[in-house]
Amino acid sequence: MSAAGKSPQRSPAVERPGLLSRQVAAKLLAAVVDGRTSLDGLLDLRGGHPGYRALEPRDQGLVRAILLASLRHRGTIERALAGRLERPLPGNAAALRHLLHAAAAQVLFLDVPDSAAVDLAVAAAEADPRNRRFKGLVNALLRRLSREKAKIAPKPSENLPPWLRERLAAAYGAAAADAIARAHGVPPPLDLTVKSDPDGWASRLGGTKLATGTVRLAALDGPLPELPGFADGEWWVQDAGAALPALLFGDLRNKRALDLCAAPGGKTAQLALAGARVTALDASERRMTRLRENLARLRLDVETLVADAASYAPAEPFDAVLLDAPCSSTGTIRRHPDVPYTKDAAEVAKLAEVQARLLKAASRMVAPGGRLVFSNCSVLPEEGEAVAAEFLQRHPEFRLQPIGDGEVPGLGGAVSAEGFLRTLPSMLPNEADPRLAGLDGFFAARFVRHS
Repeated sequence: MSAAGKSPQRSPAVERPGLLSRQVAAKLLAAVVDGRTSLDGLLDLRGGHPGYRALEPRDQGLVRAILLASLRHRGTIERALAGRLERPLPGNAAALRHLLHAAAAQVLFLDVPDSAAVDLAVAAAEADPRNRRFKGLVNALLRRLSREKAKIAPKPSENLPPWLRERLAAAYGAAAADAIARAHGVPPPLDLTVKSDPDGWASRLGGTKLATGTVRLAALDGPLPELPGFADGEWWVQDAGAALPALLFGDLRNKRALDLCAAPGGKTAQLALAGARVTALDASERRMTRLRENLARLRLDVETLVADAASYAPAEPFDAVLLDAPCSSTGTIRRHPDVPYTKDAAEVAKLAEVQARLLKAASRMVAPGGRLVFSNCSVLPEEGEAVAAEFLQRHPEFRLQPIGDGEVPGLGGAVSAEGFLRTLPSMLPNEADPRLAGLDGFFAARFVRHS
């Protein structure tokens, strides 16, 4: 209450329909790019950013679309804006840059009327003391962008920050790096792992069955829980790439299997469905709660433990151990375009050390003759091939069991000469419908303990 006992008047600008969602989008874009905050965390409906959670569902959807487009096409947007400025923006104008990026994403990549995107960006600038003096610039720049957007040819590689672009080019070559960047620019399909009858579920859900057994949908017509089979636990959401590592154990019937770093539980469910007696372990109680909820819906019986994988000491070793280790998540940029801006080269190096430490710990949990599968969703060799090679050098009690092409049907080129699995987002092309193309980048290596 004010001194006069009355509530302060809100600015008329704040009442404009659609303005608050644009303000929230710019604020969350700043949190990702400047604060290196996970986009999933910001958009979480339980514990995410309060400004986002306060919006109506329709406005939440718009904010999410703005953020995804802003991050997927960040380089293209920056080039488009910079090429239409008479002089660079001030170095301390971060808030202005985020506002412009959010508006430009609407003009260039979303089905939003240009006039609404421009007018609301101007209103947002006027409502922000940091940007008020730039509202004329915002208006002129965005109107010019709207008039000239047909001239802006996307260059996929510019949407990778230098630290990532350089590593991808060094690992796979410039052409492959460009192909990966193009894949990042297309919203991914929805992939499902089904308990049985993938052909039948593909037909029922209006999707297609991939050679690996994944059922792929281009888009949802409504909320996910309303799809047939969800409530009955007949399938779960899992990218086609993420579904591969759990398939590498072979026959698991009546064998004891351990899934380390198990949440959210897609691979745990695969192991249980294959007939294994599964123990799922995760260090986070919150993540384990989610795993238990998922497995309850799927009606799969699994032992769950909240523990640190690095120090866990089972009473007896397991026939199969899956370590899907924490990583940079650079293989999931199609789904999580914030990753290039929340991670960097230094963190990749630290994560590789974590993976090596966890792999060493996991090796102690494997019974003689048992299999150990190490995987992660990074496309960077220092988190995959390099970790696996070092493990083999330091652990003579294990040998590499090469993966065969026939174990990953439809993914020619995904198995290296050494027998490692390496998928890239540019694989599974589909020129007829790009919405059905690609898969997450994954690495997997399979080891056998011989003593």
